[in-house]
Amino acid sequence: MSTAVRRGAAAPVWRVTRPVRPGRVPGVVLAGLRDLGPTPVDHRLDPHPVVTLALACGESALGIDESTGRRHRGSLVTGLGFGVGGTARVRAANVEWMQVRLSPAIARTVLGAGPAELENSVVGLDALWGERRTARLRERLAEAGSWEERFALVEGLLARLSAAGPAIDPELAWAWDRIVAGHGRVRVEALADELGWSRKRLWSRFHAQLGLPPKRAVSLVRFDRAATRLAGGQDAAGVAADCGYADQSHLHRDVVAFTGVTPSAVAGGPLVASADLAWMDRVPRLAPARAAEGGSGAGPGASG
Repeated sequence: MSTAVRRGAAAPVWRVTRPVRPGRVPGVVLAGLRDLGPTPVDHRLDPHPVVTLALACGESALGIDESTGRRHRGSLVTGLGFGVGGTARVRAANVEWMQVRLSPAIARTVLGAGPAELENSVVGLDALWGERRTARLRERLAEAGSWEERFALVEGLLARLSAAGPAIDPELAWAWDRIVAGHGRVRVEALADELGWSRKRLWSRFHAQLGLPPKRAVSLVRFDRAATRLAGGQDAAGVAADCGYADQSHLHRDVVAFTGVTPSAVAGGPLVASADLAWMDRVPRLAPARAAEGGSGAGPGASG
């Protein structure tokens, strides 16, 4: 399934292809992207509540430039919240690449580095997997005859790597899924109560293993949903109400803090068109939706 990603009201920036079949690896969402030209891609990279792999599929490679002057090219990994404050830009020309969104619960198992080590940073995949393994994957993706073949190749690899299961405490994997399932409309105190933990215990373990405090995670997930709705054309007042902000000013402050620009600028950015919001709104989680949403006292370890 393909769709185009817009550059404001102008021509599309990316052609997005999604797998036809449901994914078989929990905590993973895949998409193939191809820039449509005719001019090079150059747009702000906004933070997302996922660990993201950008896998090069050909000779040309995606680029990410930081405001510090650091430049990254090739197959890349971005951590939770990378790009906060509008500090990074995506640059590309004649590029075909695969986006792999990973739940932070399986990041260490898959990558060999946990979300706490990757939070708000970008690294080359070869630094984690080695140059030989990364180069071989790039060759195989370039040789594949279709996106479906590429998706099957990457899913098979991720299935083998993630077979060991989550690399964070199961209570924290559940808490993360709960935040995602609730679209950031979750109280940290309620999470601690459902787990049978003190708020201090939840904060310390969450921060140590996921790289950010639970309240920050809630804000990031809520912002991600709000940005998607702004990009889909929903007015700021409606987004603020639907996404759990106190008011429109609260939404404005959050958006500026995460992106460095106003909600109106986010609405005109290179995000997905409203017809395909279902793709943009997919943040991977390990558990089925019903289990992740849970109920009072549903958290694992509630008795311990």
